Amino acid sequence: MSDTTYLSRAIAYAQRVVDGQETAGRLERRYCARFLGDLEQQGSEGFPYRFDEAAGARACRFIELLPHIKGEWAKPVYVEGRFQHGRIQLGDWQCLVVLQIFGWRHVATGLRRFRRVYLEVARKNAKSTLAAGIALYMEVADNEPGAHVYSAATTGDQAREVFDVARNMALRLPEFQARFGVEIGKHDITVPETASSFKPLNAEGSTLDGLNIHCAIVDELHAHKTRAVYDVLDSATGARSQPLIVMITTAGSDRSGICYEQRDYTVKVLDGVIQDETWLGVIFTLDEDDIWHEPEVWRKANPNLGVSVKMDDMEAAARKALAQPSAQANFLTKRLNVWVNSDSAWMDMQAWERCEDKTLTVDRVKHLPVISGLDLASKVDVAAKVNIHYDADADHYYLLPTFWLPERAVEQGRNSQYDGWRRAGHLQVTDGEVTDYDEIEDAIRADVCTLQVKEIPFDPWQASQLSSHLLEEGAPMVEYRQLVQNMSEPMKQLEALVLQRKLTHNGNPMMTWMISNVVCHRDAKDNIYPRKERDENKIDGPVAAIMALGRWIAGQQESKVIKQGFVEL
Repeated sequence: MSDTTYLSRAIAYAQRVVDGQETAGRLERRYCARFLGDLEQQGSEGFPYRFDEAAGARACRFIELLPHIKGEWAKPVYVEGRFQHGRIQLGDWQCLVVLQIFGWRHVATGLRRFRRVYLEVARKNAKSTLAAGIALYMEVADNEPGAHVYSAATTGDQAREVFDVARNMALRLPEFQARFGVEIGKHDITVPETASSFKPLNAEGSTLDGLNIHCAIVDELHAHKTRAVYDVLDSATGARSQPLIVMITTAGSDRSGICYEQRDYTVKVLDGVIQDETWLGVIFTLDEDDIWHEPEVWRKANPNLGVSVKMDDMEAAARKALAQPSAQANFLTKRLNVWVNSDSAWMDMQAWERCEDKTLTVDRVKHLPVISGLDLASKVDVAAKVNIHYDADADHYYLLPTFWLPERAVEQGRNSQYDGWRRAGHLQVTDGEVTDYDEIEDAIRADVCTLQVKEIPFDPWQASQLSSHLLEEGAPMVEYRQLVQNMSEPMKQLEALVLQRKLTHNGNPMMTWMISNVVCHRDAKDNIYPRKERDENKIDGPVAAIMALGRWIAGQQESKVIKQGFVEL
């Protein structure tokens, strides 16, 4: 196949997905839109990458020379005096993945753009076959001396899954062995001339020190109970000029683990919440409103439906899941790539994005009454003040956040974006190891003096000293305990305002990041409460906004009662 054909197939496929001509989930559409947008950005200021069509096509051609080793395509056929196994034929979606990994290059250095790949797709969609092809290419064809490639997992059997696929591919291709000088052992594939190797790896992180990794395939990341293995692999790529870590997985149920952390990061990159041009992520899954047992939506999680994923097999598994509730969770996670958990993402981030107005400033709304929500969880963590102005005539809310963090937390924090947010003016950084509450008090005093501040709700468990100072000065401080009964209704209302576009925010990226971190826990009485899935996923801004909106709702309800009372008289 010609170089142009690979690229034209990928572009046509991505365009069909974006245009709605292919059945695809929201996250796949974002992934395809990113690819098409990046192609258009080539050569523009601020986008230092170009697409090398020949480099991407070379990797595609290499993989398509490899044989199938499982299933109907692996059956040997007698051709020209010898048995040959069916060769891999990349599907359009696989073409797009491979082209992006190997085609995007940095303009100045010529090195690969993408260093981390997160691929999440349902079972039986040829993940291991694709990963094995990528691993072999990285070992023998990437022009890297001493290329050390690993297939990593937490158990020996899982670590060998991708390795054994690659090993069997190599065993069936004498011409591959001869062309690249490959020697195949039981536990490794080596190229002595270049000192390159491919090995399975399966140990706790503490025993993996000393690695010098060119490429690592991390198989079924959802099964990793800790982040130990991934962290060692990640740190072991530092000596390479263009290392690659490929994470392949299906969905799971542990949202506190490393896999969901990487998934969450991928979603934020796809949604533009996080800017990371070296991260390639694609997630094939259902959308929230999809009815899981309707065959029309299954392709969203199964891009190989009709190829390696058989429709009759899916239908049989779906019937079992409908008849046996105990089988439903397994069908959702393994066959439809849906994370099964009682908590779910709260905000529709595309709806939140539509409410953004970067021209919104305090001056524009200072004539409107405002309630300032405070969330001051810890002096060594993020502190948030969220002002919500209300225009009663237009029945519209305006949200303007302010965040503080101590210098030490910025320097040592796991979020690399803090420093960029500080430089852009989205985050106020105070000197020292703890947040200087005097600066927060000064900001509140300035609001009281210059704005029409009605109330400043705070949780007494967090801000006793600060609130005492301001109360003594006459600031309208109001206790607001962060209990389920106080948070549920305003949390629902905030979501509704965003969906109805009755709220405008200024696009502060730190607030957007926090909004995307909120997961919604729902109890038996349909009450909801904001939660985060891990400590580094801060939600202080949304909590402060919910408190402010809660006081707006309370005031409107009190006003309504009074008016009704006068009517009754």
